[in-house]
Amino acid sequence: MNRGIYIVANDRVIDNAIALLNSIRCYDTEVPVYLIPFNENYHKVLDTLATLHNVQIFPDLQLIEKFTNRIGEIFDRDFLALPNKMRKLVAWFGPLDEFIYIDTDIVVFEKIAENLDKLREVDFFCCDYHHANDKLRNIFSPLVKEQKIFTDEQLEDVFNSGFWASKKGTITEQQMDDALCECATHREYFDFSEGVTDQPILNYLVLKLIAKRGNLVKIPGGGAGSWAGSRNFQQREYILYDREQRLKYLHWAGTRMKKGSPYWELWEHYRYLHEGKFAFVPKLTRRLFPFIVART
Repeated sequence: MNRGIYIVANDRVIDNAIALLNSIRCYDTEVPVYLIPFNENYHKVLDTLATLHNVQIFPDLQLIEKFTNRIGEIFDRDFLALPNKMRKLVAWFGPLDEFIYIDTDIVVFEKIAENLDKLREVDFFCCDYHHANDKLRNIFSPLVKEQKIFTDEQLEDVFNSGFWASKKGTITEQQMDDALCECATHREYFDFSEGVTDQPILNYLVLKLIAKRGNLVKIPGGGAGSWAGSRNFQQREYILYDREQRLKYLHWAGTRMKKGSPYWELWEHYRYLHEGKFAFVPKLTRRLFPFIVART
């Protein structure tokens, strides 16, 4: 079974991508990671991540180009704020049989690919509280519920598009194309009011085409949160905890990432992990980067 991680990046988000990969490799030195280019300006970030962490380019760049062109044919020019964000959808047609997709404004706190074991039970899973906190905001308009496009039970499975997992082939290219065409004819279904792009469309695809879905936070008592806008997480040795539960990851979704932002020092720790600008070095990281000397 070929398992791994996909990210989408270009040179503009190189610092975020380095922080994400540094955190992934803290806990897993071997999991395959593939870069899906956001646009043609990706060579610097690819070279950096390949050198540091053996990140590989998505092997079928022609497929990405074909898919990008098809998105332009399906959707009107003013429909999607950033059409290239849709490129993450090629994950279903890539080299990995089971995969996690992770946005670059995330850092992880565990061997994240082990969560793919959940795919023994479902064909898709996420790990967030969007369904409980934001509900349909930034995904669907009230019309979707009013017209019963999806059931109330289905709408309990809405999710943030920055962290999710599935299996190759769960959605075929024809199924995806048909569903995207449906989306393009029903702009009234979606909530784009705050500038999101892929999240509403991805939710529509998953709710419509994948019946066996899961959410890793839906456990007795509730799993740990993941949003950087939550100020109640406790930090110990550059790992965050929520009610004594270790977070799987932290996502700065919708949060400006700059000095003074929530958990900024934690992000800096992971960004500069291989450059020695930190105070604590996990044992696995010391083995991975033996040249690091912790600051005292």
